[in-house]
Amino acid sequence: MAPVGDIPAAEWPIDEHLVRRLIGQQRPEWAELPIAELGHGWDNVLYRLGDDLLVRLPRRALAVPLIAHERDWLPVLAPRLNTFVPAAVHAGTPSADFPHPWLISPYRDGIRCSDVGIAQRTPSATDLAETLVALHTTAPADAPVNPWRGGPIGGDVMSQRVATRLASYNRASEDLAARWAAWSAAPAWGGPPVWLHGDLHPLNLLLADSGRLAGVLDWGDVGCGDPATDLATAWLSYDRAGRRRFVAAASAGPYDPHVWTRARAWALYLALAFVTNSDDSPPLLAVAHQALDSLAAEPLDVGEPPRRRPNILSS
Repeated sequence: MAPVGDIPAAEWPIDEHLVRRLIGQQRPEWAELPIAELGHGWDNVLYRLGDDLLVRLPRRALAVPLIAHERDWLPVLAPRLNTFVPAAVHAGTPSADFPHPWLISPYRDGIRCSDVGIAQRTPSATDLAETLVALHTTAPADAPVNPWRGGPIGGDVMSQRVATRLASYNRASEDLAARWAAWSAAPAWGGPPVWLHGDLHPLNLLLADSGRLAGVLDWGDVGCGDPATDLATAWLSYDRAGRRRFVAAASAGPYDPHVWTRARAWALYLALAFVTNSDDSPPLLAVAHQALDSLAAEPLDVGEPPRRRPNILSS
């Protein structure tokens, strides 16, 4: 298998000294609390602040509008959901030290879903599905639109990306190409844009000791569009038993008959993005490999006649 890429590099320096200065300037009552770096994802750097708070700062330009969306909309969405979501308790304002928005949010203890075996995640499947049913309501006209999530699945640009990524992923690549061609040709979402989390995978799910869902984290990709984008987590986060529970609980949602076919296509698209850009994130790389193995084992025909089947491997 060809080498994969790393998570995008930070575009400006962030360290503990900067975080402490910002807190001292904007929330001096918290200035003496201990600070500990927790790590970073594609978009943000995370610092624990005392026992109960978390500081998140964008590490690249693409993340700046995303953290602003989370700042503006998560307080609106949080009250309707049946699990913990980290709505900000302080919205950091741009300054000479850091000319971008940043957030301080509640910190919740728990187990990251990606840190347990996939069979141990099954108790959370019903909780997560119910959370998404509550979330997937019609979004207002001024809801953010994420250009990378929630739009129509398929098309020439996405198919070319899939083909390029499969060319460097020589593990069931022909099976996955055939499934992308079939699943991405499913009828498009015809309903109104609904609220989306936009980045639902095991690194952003928090579990209790019992295995039940304890929280949904990292809402930077919050937006609106096709709910299949979020429902793709059935393949990104669960094994067959967990998916059965998830799909059964999600059946109460406002979904069309083709949503699960599009969800398979979204899972394949996202897993390929993860597997080709996560060489320095072993947990996300493991999520991608597991999802792609599960998708390759799915039946090609899931009961919906495709509208077209482009040969993406020939491009």
